[in-house]
Order: sequence, then C-alpha cells, then structure tokens
Amino acid sequence: MTNERRVLVHPDKSTLAGSVAARFITKVLDLLDVQQTVHVVLTGGSMGGAVLEAVAESPARHSIDWSRIHFWWGDERWVPAGDAERNDVQSRAALLDALELAPEQVHPFPASDSGLTLDEAADAYAAELARHGAAGLGYPIFDITFLGVGPDGHIASLFPHRSGIQVIDRPVIAVRESPKPPPERLSLTRPVLNSSQRIWFVLAGADKASALGLALAGASRDEVPVAGIKGRRRTVFFIDQDAAAEVPEALIAREY
Repeated sequence: MTNERRVLVHPDKSTLAGSVAARFITKVLDLLDVQQTVHVVLTGGSMGGAVLEAVAESPARHSIDWSRIHFWWGDERWVPAGDAERNDVQSRAALLDALELAPEQVHPFPASDSGLTLDEAADAYAAELARHGAAGLGYPIFDITFLGVGPDGHIASLFPHRSGIQVIDRPVIAVRESPKPPPERLSLTRPVLNSSQRIWFVLAGADKASALGLALAGASRDEVPVAGIKGRRRTVFFIDQDAAAEVPEALIAREY
C-alpha cells in the first residue's frame, strides 16, 4: 500500500473542476471493477459544488453504475432540512438528484428540524456510519473523501484552536460556537477522515494559499487542521494557480 501526497495545479477554477470531475469518474469506474460498493464523502463550498456540476455535465458519468455508490458528507450546518445552506441540498442540486439514487444510498446528516438535539443528531449519524461500518470499525472505509479548505486551514467543521480536531474517541461531533456561521454544526472527526483510502482536497483562490503553504510545511494540526488529514493510500491537493502561491515547487506534481 502506497501513501502519497501530491499537489496538482490547474490554471483556473473551471479547469480545476473539470479535471477533478474527470478523475473522479475514472477512479470510480476503476474501483467498481474490483469491489461491489464505493463509499464517497462529499463536501460543500463553491468548488465542491463545481466539481459535482462538472460530473453531472460529463457524458462519461453514464458509464457508472450509480446504484453501487453510497454518498456521505464530511460535515453539515445545523439548519432545517431543505435549507439552501445545507451541504446535502447543494450536492443534490449539483448532481445527486440527476442520478436517481435509492434513498438508502444517500446519507445526509440530521437537520435541525428533525426533532433531535444537536448531540442526539451526532449520535444518530454515528449509528448510521456504524450500520455500514467496515470490519472492526464503527464506520466505512471511504474510498474517496472530498474536502475543501478554509482560509484559516479548517476542514469539514474542524477549526483551528478548537477541540474538534483533537477528538479521537468518537466518529461524529456536535460543533458549537463555530467561528464560521452558522454557529452549530455536525462534523466527522479526524480518525474517520483519516481512514479514507483517498483524500482529495479541492481548493481555489489566493485566500487559501497561506493555509495550504503552512499545511505542506508541516504546521501543527491544532493551528492548521488540514495539516492533520491524510488518506491511507493517497492525499491529493487539487488547486488552482492562485492557491499555489506558497506551495514549494518540489511538492508540485507534474502528473497524477
């Protein structure tokens, strides 16, 4: 088993989204050749949505047997079901609604109007993860996990100088007083994310350059949470030229 970390730079956001979408389709097809089910973690944000829209627009998506794919999310805002701010709502609009998936293939976090408290919702999502857990684990081993990166280096809803990035004894946490609105959220924890076979970070913009540079330079995960996330087989940073300003030249890959 290899464990590689690569940085792939694209000239602009549009090219970035299209490239990641094409690689996603190819990788899912490869995985379905050797395993029955593929588990994918999705992310929100502008680039997360752009990648899914590019997948939806690709004729190659029709080559995939989507009935064998399960979709999860790395985190979610604690707002009502159907709220446009929810990551799952954005993902459905960008791609999932076009795939005619069975309800049991899509695993959204509970919503604030579900009748659950925030802590109960965290427990409920942990139970959902456990229902699909790999042998000896309380959660699936995700095949591809998409993550964005905030200008402060946060990933999912694990923020700098907050305890969330340090939690290792449960798969899902309730987040309160988030430095980014809304203040209440749900998030997968670091051990679950790091169990992923492949972590695909997708980020664009000059405001991400500093956090990315610090992470690649070995910053503390408490200071820059993205520094503490690494896939079991491969970790790839798909970025645009603006986000590459502080990436050491030696870390930039010329090919995937």
